[in-house]
Amino acid sequence: MVDGSGRGGNVGQATDSFVRYRNLLFTIAYEMLGSAADAEDVLQETWLRWVGVDHQEVRDERAYLIRITTRQALTQLRRLGRRKESYVGSWLPEPLLTAPDVADDVELAESVSMAMLLVLETLSPTERAVFVLREVFDVGYEEIATAVDKSQDAVRQIAHRARNHVQARRPRGSVSSQEAGRALDAFRRALETGDFEELLSLIAPDVVLVGDGGGIKQAVLHPVRGARRVSKLLAVGLGEVGQQMSAEPATINGWPALILRLDGELDSVLAVRIDDGLITGLYAVRNPEKLIRLDRETAVSR
Repeated sequence: MVDGSGRGGNVGQATDSFVRYRNLLFTIAYEMLGSAADAEDVLQETWLRWVGVDHQEVRDERAYLIRITTRQALTQLRRLGRRKESYVGSWLPEPLLTAPDVADDVELAESVSMAMLLVLETLSPTERAVFVLREVFDVGYEEIATAVDKSQDAVRQIAHRARNHVQARRPRGSVSSQEAGRALDAFRRALETGDFEELLSLIAPDVVLVGDGGGIKQAVLHPVRGARRVSKLLAVGLGEVGQQMSAEPATINGWPALILRLDGELDSVLAVRIDDGLITGLYAVRNPEKLIRLDRETAVSR
């Protein structure tokens, strides 16, 4: 393959191949960044580089596009890390409204879930890139090495380290989308009826509530831990569900979640993490800048 610096090539051919792999490239960038807006920026940069390549010299379009996308996402991820340092309150991934059938691909659904994206936040940029490419998209070590500018031996070591790191932090116990949906329905009914004893039976003793208002909307600035504290906060913050506030079931990042509306206006998204049948994580995204894509489904694929 050429290194991508050559010019020429047919724009029509470049467009056709880019469109063919666009959903895949977006998913890679989104899983590396946790931000759809930043993933779209990465795709724009990928396109600008791709259209300038001599496509007669490209043997594997998919691999070449993944390489460009990965490099651009790594650059963007480091910029995003600096932005997070000045972010007001907790930072949560940007939620995506996805088609219900995403859950049919269990590995894809888990990889884009809010819970997994938060686990990926604990990796270094290179570890995150290697893990996403290898574990989710089954990219070969040789291609990954080229994308992240490391030797194959180094990539294998990084992959092993990242895999162990994620395994120790990913949700415990296998939970299907249907089981998660039933748990969330019970949670919603408890909110609507004000039955917070029932709510306590659904959440784990060590449950964590994380809010993201981005300094624009009111939200808890720091994670709230413990079933009693979380249930009391929910009683205050979501006590109007069924009255002025509605809680609509939706598929967010491949998993059941709730879209909350206040007086008919979009207020927030509430996603959950479930371990061993109990809700261990509640993630409330209120930052309006992260909710702008919820009027349409976002396609993810691998």
